[in-house]
Amino acid sequence: MGFLKKFTRQELSWMMYDWANSAHSVIVVTILPIFFDSVAECTADSVSSMSTWGYATSIAMAIVALSAPFLGVFGDIRGMRKKLFAAFMLLGVVSVAGLALTPGMDFTSSTGAAGRVAMIVLVLYILSTIGFDASCIYYDAFLTDVTTPERMDSVSTMGYGLGYIGGSTIPLVIFLVMNAVGVPMLTCLAVIFAITAVWWLVFSLPLLKNCRQTSGKPYEKGDVGRNLRGVFATMREIWRNKPMLVYIVAYFFYIDGVHTIISMATSYGTNLGLDSAGMLLALLLVQVLGLPFCLLYMKLAARFGARRMVGVGICVYMFICVFGFFMDSLWQFWTLAVLCATSQGGIQALSRSMFGRLIPDRDRSGEFFGFFDIFGKFSSILGPTLVGAVSAMAASRMLADQGLTAATASAEQIDAINAAAGPYGILSVILVILVGAVLYFFVLPRTLKGKDLDI
Repeated sequence: MGFLKKFTRQELSWMMYDWANSAHSVIVVTILPIFFDSVAECTADSVSSMSTWGYATSIAMAIVALSAPFLGVFGDIRGMRKKLFAAFMLLGVVSVAGLALTPGMDFTSSTGAAGRVAMIVLVLYILSTIGFDASCIYYDAFLTDVTTPERMDSVSTMGYGLGYIGGSTIPLVIFLVMNAVGVPMLTCLAVIFAITAVWWLVFSLPLLKNCRQTSGKPYEKGDVGRNLRGVFATMREIWRNKPMLVYIVAYFFYIDGVHTIISMATSYGTNLGLDSAGMLLALLLVQVLGLPFCLLYMKLAARFGARRMVGVGICVYMFICVFGFFMDSLWQFWTLAVLCATSQGGIQALSRSMFGRLIPDRDRSGEFFGFFDIFGKFSSILGPTLVGAVSAMAASRMLADQGLTAATASAEQIDAINAAAGPYGILSVILVILVGAVLYFFVLPRTLKGKDLDI
C-alpha cells in the first residue's frame, strides 16, 4: 500500500485501531440485530424487536455519554490514556467473545428460554458497545499525540479508510463465504463473533506498543479531584467558545442521522421483510467502497477545506433519511448502501479532525474529546430511541386499530405491522438531522468570521 508510506510509525499504529474496532461496527452492529430478531420472534412480545434493539442501543450510548467527560479527564493524566484505552478495549473484546456462545443457546424450546437468551444478547451487546465507545474516547484523544494539526485530516480519514478495507470487510467476507458454502447460520454467527473478538484484540496491539501519550500532565496528589471539578470549568469554556459550541451542537444533530442509519439499518430492513443475505452483501459493498471514498474525501478536504466536505456529507445523509422513509425493496436498500459508502467514513473522520483543531489546549485533549464524545453519544441515544419509540407506538396503534394484541396477532400480521410501522420511526430522524444542517450551514459560518481557523 504505497499510499501509506507518507505516514509515520505512530500514525500507522494509531490508524490500526480503526482497522481493529471496525469489525465490531459491522459484525456486532449490523449482523447481531438479525440474530436478535430471530431470538425475539420466539419471545412472548415479538412485535417489539426493533424498538427493543433501539432502546438497548440508547442505554449503551447513555452510559458512555454521561461518563465521557469524566473518562476524558482521567485520560489527560500522563500515562493513564493508554491504560484506560486498554481496559475498555478488553471489556469490548470479552463481551464479543461472550456473544460467540449465544447462538449455541436454546431459544426455541419456549418463550421463557427465548426471553433469557434475548436478555443475555442485549446485555453483552450493551457491554461491547460501552467498551467500543469508551475506548474510542482515548483513541480519538491520541490523535493530538501522534500527529500535527496540519496532518490531522489525512491521518483521521485514512484511519477510517483502513477500517473499511480491513476490520469491516474481511470478517464480513468470512461470514458470507461460510454461509454460502452451507455452514448453518447459527454456527456462522458463533464463529464470526469469535473471529471479531480475536481481530479486535490482535490489531489493537500496534497502538498499545507504539503510540505514546505526549499531552497531559504528570499526576500530582489531588489531581483527580481538581480535574473532576475542572470538567465543569471546561463546560463553561466550551459555552464561551462560540465556534466550538455551535459546531458541537450542530454535530450532535447531524451525526444523529449517521449513527442511526448505521445502528438501525439491518433491524429496519429485517422489519421490512428484506432478505438478510442481500442486506449483508449490500453492507459488504459499503466496506469495499469505503476506502476509495475516504481517500476522495481526504483529497477534496485538502483542496476545499474540511468544513465544506462535512457539509457535503450532511446533504448526502439528509437525502438518505428521506429516501429511507420510502424504502420498501432490496434494491432500494442497496442504493442507500452506496450512498452511505460515499460519505460515512469521510463525514466522521473530518468531523473528528475539525474538532481537534478547535481544541485550545492540547494538554486537555482527552477532556475536550470527552465532551465531543458525549455529544456524539447522546445523538446516538436520540436517534435509536426516537426510531424505537415512534415505531413501537405506530405498531401498537395498528394492532389496536385491527382489534389485535401482540399475543393474539398471527406471525404474518406481526410481520406486516412491523413493516408498516418502521418508516414512521425513520421520519423522526429526518427532522433531527435537519436541525443539525441549519446550525451547520447558517449559524456556524457566522461564528467563524474573523477567526484564523483552517476548517
